[in-house]
Amino acid sequence: MAVTMRTPGGDFELAAGFLFTEGLIAPGDLRRVAYCDEVDDVDQRFNVVTVTLNRPFDHERLRRNFYATSSCGVCGKAALDDIEVRCAPVADGPEVAAGVLVELPAKLRAAQKVFDRTGGLHAAGLFTPEGELVSLREDVGRHNAVDKVVGERMLAGDVPLAGTVLQVSGRASFEIVQKAAVAGIPVVSAVSAPSSLAVEAAERFGMTLVGFVRDGGCNVYSRPERVIG
Repeated sequence: MAVTMRTPGGDFELAAGFLFTEGLIAPGDLRRVAYCDEVDDVDQRFNVVTVTLNRPFDHERLRRNFYATSSCGVCGKAALDDIEVRCAPVADGPEVAAGVLVELPAKLRAAQKVFDRTGGLHAAGLFTPEGELVSLREDVGRHNAVDKVVGERMLAGDVPLAGTVLQVSGRASFEIVQKAAVAGIPVVSAVSAPSSLAVEAAERFGMTLVGFVRDGGCNVYSRPERVIG
């Protein structure tokens, strides 16, 4: 169904999170996630993941979804309309202190064990409103890191993720906001800039989007009432 360049590790989380955040399955649809045994090349066995569902897979939904969210940007409105069909606006709350937000990048960086060895990976971390780390995943792709975090919580039966803060390294892209919206994450914080479509998506789905979280400051682009202090 999909091919991605990823950093090995958390492969089942990546597969489950990707299918969920792209709106292709619901959490209750999963029956089994496993490496595929039916591959000709033994070296590729752990590079192929098969997901078994409790229901038939809707291939037409796959076609519609990837048209709307094409990386070349078919249409921003089409992408936003597609997400609106798949998920409701996120729940109200929680409030997060600005002092907590500005500390999250350092906490994210301190927990990046693979980055310490390579210097070349992105990270996504799920935090409580008080700044306690719930889950962190690293990957060469920013979107993969988000999918791994969401997939980990999904496999644990802990979605939607209301009452959490998602901190990401790098920019806040539309795709990251989209994935957070589907997962019910109300606050997304990024070290660097958000795209204009990311801001529009966050406003439309009632999310707080924070960018340029660095040097003790940050910019709040939507739903500022969640940020206090």
